[in-house]
Amino acid sequence: MGCGGSGKTTFGRRLAARLGIQIVHLDAVYYDDRWNTMEPDEFAAVQEELVTTDRWVIDGNYASTLPIRLRRADTVIFLDLPALTCLWGIAQRCWRHRGGQHDDTGVHDRVTWSFVKYVWGYRREMAPRVRALIAEHAWHADVHIVKSRRAANRLLAGLDASPTTT
Repeated sequence: MGCGGSGKTTFGRRLAARLGIQIVHLDAVYYDDRWNTMEPDEFAAVQEELVTTDRWVIDGNYASTLPIRLRRADTVIFLDLPALTCLWGIAQRCWRHRGGQHDDTGVHDRVTWSFVKYVWGYRREMAPRVRALIAEHAWHADVHIVKSRRAANRLLAGLDASPTTT
């Protein structure tokens, strides 16, 4: 989990590949091809089902349903990167994909002023809420709060060096 542009999708893909499992992108679950949202109860039910498997990697935030995932996770990775890093990540994604929706991840490169403000204020406004949810629902898990892309790469490299279970 982490702010938009923090690298959740890239990190999640790399982690899932190392574990030899599929990744689930919550944006692809929540939004249809016309950018319509799933009903909240249905979205929660889908996640309840996803976390019943023994091993999973789920990419996404959605604080309203975060407790569902946190209660079942044995490892939590929170990409808590600076706003400028996240904004740069969003700019790179827009440039690389040339806008539009990406069906495999559900990401829609629709950068609005409100989204930029959300990203800019994420660490001040949303990150404390995420940390509180982690403390409340994932006290049993191995929690990694990652502050830079370099630290994310080190974490993935460390997973290669040691046996992992999820």
